[in-house]
Amino acid sequence: MSGRGEHHARLGEEVVRNSGIDFTLVRAAWFAQNFSEGYLRDPILAGVLPMPGGDIAEPIIDIDDIADVAVAALTETGHRGKLYEVTGPRLMTFAEMAEVLGQAIGRPIQHFPISFDDFHANVAAAGGEFVANVFTAIARETLDGRNAHTTDGVMQALGRPPRDFAEFAADAARAGTWPAAA
Repeated sequence: MSGRGEHHARLGEEVVRNSGIDFTLVRAAWFAQNFSEGYLRDPILAGVLPMPGGDIAEPIIDIDDIADVAVAALTETGHRGKLYEVTGPRLMTFAEMAEVLGQAIGRPIQHFPISFDDFHANVAAAGGEFVANVFTAIARETLDGRNAHTTDGVMQALGRPPRDFAEFAADAARAGTWPAAA
């Protein structure tokens, strides 16, 4: 498992490639579940999506797709030595994600563009300083437009397209992830 557009992740990939062991690399975009299980759940419950990066578009991926790719790589033939760069099926800005989340939840979610320093403070409050340091470094590195394109990694590995963010949001809302009265 590797991170899309991340320098240190690429260095790790090279270690694996040069190790002599069999491998399949799965390089992933930002996770949809950050909104439902991670550091962004509480802000979503409060009706806001505070993210840096301005109007940068990201191809958010559902981690269930990542898991399906990993299971296929571990249990099926034909994946040895492959790199699957996995993304969602479309580019979305954080403002568009907030709109989709609001539609799924049934109440408005507003995107607030914030600085990386404010992002760090928010993540630290939710998950601690170490988590904030890691996520802020990744955000600073990747929310610059370098990942503003989709890939066909899920289709290559599984023969099907990735789940759309709207499908993820609707399923998470139905499961009670974001109670109506937060």
